[in-house]
Amino acid sequence: MRHLLEITDLEKEDFFRIIERGSEHRRDRALSGAVLDRKTIALLFEKASTRTRLSFTVAVQELGGNVLSIESNMLQLGRGESIEDTAEIFSRYTHAVMIRSHSHENLKKMAQVNRIPVINGLTDLHHPCQALADYMTLNQYGFDVYNGDFSVAFIGEGNNVFNSLAMSAIYSGNEIRLASPKGYGISEDMKSLLKKGGVIVKEFVNPVDAVKGANVIYTDVWVSMGQEDEINERKKIFSPYCISEELLIHADKKHIVMHCLPAHRGEEITDGVMKKYAEYIFDQAENRMHVQKAVLEWIFNLL
Repeated sequence: MRHLLEITDLEKEDFFRIIERGSEHRRDRALSGAVLDRKTIALLFEKASTRTRLSFTVAVQELGGNVLSIESNMLQLGRGESIEDTAEIFSRYTHAVMIRSHSHENLKKMAQVNRIPVINGLTDLHHPCQALADYMTLNQYGFDVYNGDFSVAFIGEGNNVFNSLAMSAIYSGNEIRLASPKGYGISEDMKSLLKKGGVIVKEFVNPVDAVKGANVIYTDVWVSMGQEDEINERKKIFSPYCISEELLIHADKKHIVMHCLPAHRGEEITDGVMKKYAEYIFDQAENRMHVQKAVLEWIFNLL
């Protein structure tokens, strides 16, 4: 049984096949319109969602499947039923489950039951579907994702989005840079994993140093869901890490800007930069749907 909890659950060949298949789905929205016929995919949300909810819902429907979208507070999980028992119940009624959760450990527990395929729609540690869409987008815009002849500068916290983006470089081979305030960088576990995977990682405190000559400039919100009580502190700490027109002067002349959204214009990215690079950013968002069709096909051994 296949699960997608983090990027390294994929073999290198799977990683690239999913990206390629996502591109095929982008070119033809009617491709494989019946592969999920008579299958019901559960979408379980512990966190609010726009892109994950919309992209998975449309992806399942366009592959001919049925969608069951559930908020976690509607289930007995909130009243003490175990993750393991919940997984067993889901397996009796549905054919796969996508979860957007606060806890990566809970996803692992559900997958360990091994009764139903589990897809990570975002946890505190990983966001593999986002990273797959990111590399699909890079491929779409002419970056050589197969040989990694480019650099990605992530400006902000070494968070779940950064982790999956960097882990993808294990397969692509591109250089990864992170500019973050002290104490908000790459976790020791992630450093060890990336080093073992042969990823070239460079850490900076000054965002200008990270951006110098970089081909791809990437950012995310400063305050993630569940961190609302830190909002004022984080805005102060991260204020030097805004993707601005001035910062981009230091990037490669042919650079692009990416953002996993939602964007807080005027915080991690200026309104002007957001408008200038909207084509890339919104293609990146659209590609979530296309690549997730490929993930669903992979989960059911259809690739």
